[in-house]
Amino acid sequence: MNDDQHAVTRRDTSGQHPISATAPRSDYEHIQGWGADLDHKNRPAYPMERTPPRLEGLHWERPEDQPLNMKIYYSTERPGVTPVFGTSTPPSGLSGKIRDIAYKLSENDIRHWLLLLFADRVNVVEGIADDLMRGHIPNVLAEMGAGAEFKHNRAGFVRKAVIASAIVGAGYYLYRRKARRSAKY
Repeated sequence: MNDDQHAVTRRDTSGQHPISATAPRSDYEHIQGWGADLDHKNRPAYPMERTPPRLEGLHWERPEDQPLNMKIYYSTERPGVTPVFGTSTPPSGLSGKIRDIAYKLSENDIRHWLLLLFADRVNVVEGIADDLMRGHIPNVLAEMGAGAEFKHNRAGFVRKAVIASAIVGAGYYLYRRKARRSAKY
């Protein structure tokens, strides 16, 4: 491989399996910061590198790719899935659909991160609904640490309780006001 090419992992037409290939350097030069390690003048940490390097003579081989048997999300800035990845909570339900949308966007787009945060919140609601369907009533206050907050940060707990009560009270007031107006007409 010459200086104008580097190894990349591309995906087959189905998007499921990585395929190794070489691509010309010019294909990626439009990405700011890409190839910073090709020339030492472009490396911000170069003057502070150790001489000699710490792990001289170390031989490392890329680990065997983990099998892809579920949907794995990866950045649009990177050419494929890393050799090893987590599979503890595969995407599912509405939160999975929201993540599908988020991972179509670039990481430097605020919508990507906001959608991922929103998907996490939706996943919490899905988990509570799943518990209720299985006949388990979750103790939401205990799971959110209300007992520990009351014990170790009583002022914060009281402040949150007052704010939550005010919001619920205002919502109830507005609901009743709307119901009274509709009853008149």
